[in-house]
Amino acid sequence: YKSYSNKKDAVKNARRFVKEAGCHAVKLEWFDRCPEVACAIMKSGIPVMGHVGLTPQTAKAFKVQGKDAASARKIIFQAKQLEKAGCFSIVLECVPGRVAQMITRVLKIPTIGIGAGPACDGQVLVTYDLLGIFTRYKPKFVKPYARIDRVILKALRCYQREVLTGRFPTKKYSFAIQKEEFKKL
Repeated sequence: YKSYSNKKDAVKNARRFVKEAGCHAVKLEWFDRCPEVACAIMKSGIPVMGHVGLTPQTAKAFKVQGKDAASARKIIFQAKQLEKAGCFSIVLECVPGRVAQMITRVLKIPTIGIGAGPACDGQVLVTYDLLGIFTRYKPKFVKPYARIDRVILKALRCYQREVLTGRFPTKKYSFAIQKEEFKKL
């Protein structure tokens, strides 16, 4: 959040992501100076993926973007600007499938959809959503492939019960000190 609001910070933070986290690229969610900032990062030798449509880091509400012609044109323009700036691909988030299909056809770089229909070049879902870990809110485009939240809650309750009743940790899960060493202590 706010790691790329200006060119200087963007380049500095992108370098940190590469160096400290081992990233091979960074992703920038659209904002007014996004193409300019993307260029600065790429000039420093770091590849950039763009992101248009719903931009979660700055979204005030999580809703479909580009549902009318004017806002769809804006998203198409943004995607073209990021391609022109040199981004290697674009994430299309929470946009109507037909708009995503149009963008995918117009761009020469790959599109990755998240809630953008089947016509994108690739698909992505947030791992927590895909695994059913966070279930308080589920966007329409999320298909949980598991309900791991139930398994996690069951395990946490079992752990809690065993700690409270003294069944965990046992000797099996504890470390020992030699009797002679303990006497010296």
